[in-house]
Amino acid sequence: MDFGLKGKVALVTGAARGVGREIALSLAAEGALVAVNYHNSAKEAETLVSEITANGAKAKSYRADVADFAAVKTMVDGIVKDFGGLNILINNAGIALRQRFVETKPDDWHRQIDACLYGAIHCCYAVAPHLDAAKNGRIVSIIGDSSRVGESGLAIVAAARAGVVALMKSLAREFGRSGTTANTVSLGLVETAHDRDWVEANREKLVKLYPVRRLGQAGDVAPMVTLLASPHSGWITGQVISISGGFSMV
Repeated sequence: MDFGLKGKVALVTGAARGVGREIALSLAAEGALVAVNYHNSAKEAETLVSEITANGAKAKSYRADVADFAAVKTMVDGIVKDFGGLNILINNAGIALRQRFVETKPDDWHRQIDACLYGAIHCCYAVAPHLDAAKNGRIVSIIGDSSRVGESGLAIVAAARAGVVALMKSLAREFGRSGTTANTVSLGLVETAHDRDWVEANREKLVKLYPVRRLGQAGDVAPMVTLLASPHSGWITGQVISISGGFSMV
């Protein structure tokens, strides 16, 4: 299937590792020009860019903390200058601190809300004029299923990402008239490098929560995100689509 992404310019935030990396690779494989955003993972971002370009596609890395609107605006301006426009935004960057709520501190709240909720707001605001100009823009935001069903130890990030769902639904209504869609992809537990020790310590218990009897891999997520970023998804907007191995079915 041709996803119709050849020549489209896509910004993937938090793209250097994990789910973001697989999304960037998938978009590039379909012919998109990929802006690889990172904050602290410069080496991994450059490795990803090299991999994409080695396969004949185009990519460039951009350092920006999505919690900093000025940095996001500078990044988006740079992408448009380098690639000539912007068609797709994938809001993937974020921070999740697994803590009991009563043990959290205000600094913990701000770190997660600034990255997860304000990060999405900053990026959407910065790219909005360019998506409007493109007339068929796409926004896809990645959240965890904790934001839909709740999860002990993730109260703050769940609250922040729940705000992203409301943001996407509202922007779907506001931006639809110009052809831009906005959707959310909600994930079950996807194994990534940063949580490997915790996953291994709890694997047997965790797997029992999933009807398919396995945890997710980053590659499980990218195909749906690629579809939602494509012209084929023009009549899908304001939706929350769960990729969770059956963890949640609401």
